Amino acid sequence: MDMIPGHLMPLVLALISGILMAVQGTFNAALSKVIGLLEATFVVHITGTLLLLLVLFLLKMGKGNLLSLPQAPWYAYLGGIVGVFIIYLVAASIPTVGVANATTAIIVGQVLTALLIDHFGGFGMEKMAFGFNDLAGLVLLTIGAKLLLS
Repeated sequence: MDMIPGHLMPLVLALISGILMAVQGTFNAALSKVIGLLEATFVVHITGTLLLLLVLFLLKMGKGNLLSLPQAPWYAYLGGIVGVFIIYLVAASIPTVGVANATTAIIVGQVLTALLIDHFGGFGMEKMAFGFNDLAGLVLLTIGAKLLLS
């Protein structure tokens, strides 16, 4: 018997991702204090690239097909560029407001944007109607964020 039911596994993976994002932001902020924000952003992407080179090409763990890259829509190529801004902005905000406050603001921004992307089916995603529960959840999340920021 599996420890985590299959339908919950994506949520557990997302939870772990959230944990790692808070830890990563803390690491990046610490590095940026020593070498600078842009420099830390550069080092983060270089070390990540080196790990992926190892995993993808030496360990051959990839299951996809890089030859299909030209078939991706133009906006799919923007993830790396957006990632640079994310790393930079998180590392810039944490030393000033703290890990919890920065992460809270990040989560509110993520959920608001995710609801809009779901509702409009942005970037090729399947449309998922915005309902009362979504609005109530966003309001409660925002109230919780305000309480944490006080």
